[in-house]
Amino acid sequence: MYKRYIKRLIDIFLSIFALIVLAVPMLIIAAFIKLDSDGPALFRQRRIGIYKQEFIILKFRTMYTSVSPNVPTHKLNTPEKWITRIGAFLRKTSLDELPQLINILTGQMSFVGPRPALWNQNDLIMQRELFGANDIKPGLTGLAQISGRDLLDIPAKARLDGEYVKRIGFLFDLRCCLITVFSVLTRRGISDIKKERTHYICVDNVNIKSIKSDDRK
Repeated sequence: MYKRYIKRLIDIFLSIFALIVLAVPMLIIAAFIKLDSDGPALFRQRRIGIYKQEFIILKFRTMYTSVSPNVPTHKLNTPEKWITRIGAFLRKTSLDELPQLINILTGQMSFVGPRPALWNQNDLIMQRELFGANDIKPGLTGLAQISGRDLLDIPAKARLDGEYVKRIGFLFDLRCCLITVFSVLTRRGISDIKKERTHYICVDNVNIKSIKSDDRK
């Protein structure tokens, strides 16, 4: 009942409410992006949604327009030089994700679920298939996000995404959202693109060792 109906109703109500409350701050962010560098305020990218169907995800642009949208940040040479000044701040605070409220309202995403993979990120898509994580809507946040985020490797992310599939429920979604707020405020799990780190993560007896930092997905 929750997974099929209530979760979607909550997504609709909360996304409308958030878009109304955050409309002015989002317009201000968009203005700063335009003043900081040439190009659109919004960044559009092909991602994989429920049942491996493609959709266009919306984010605030944090990099210069000369960068290919299909290349993960960590695969760029000296990636820090491609990130704009306002973009660095938006990434640190996760404010670049706010336009995804529109994706949630239109039904392409949910507030909680696996983070949507890039259309060409076949390794993650295949790993998620093993755990049934491709059969639910991707989320603004999720179990992998609150369990290490950038510090998890792909198998670890897929395993946690599969764990979320088994545990979908109102209280668990609420918990993921609350921990996300704490993680954003403390920058827990947000990697420095100049460094690679090894971390051990433990969430509800699910122990994951990440071997290197990964791109923000």
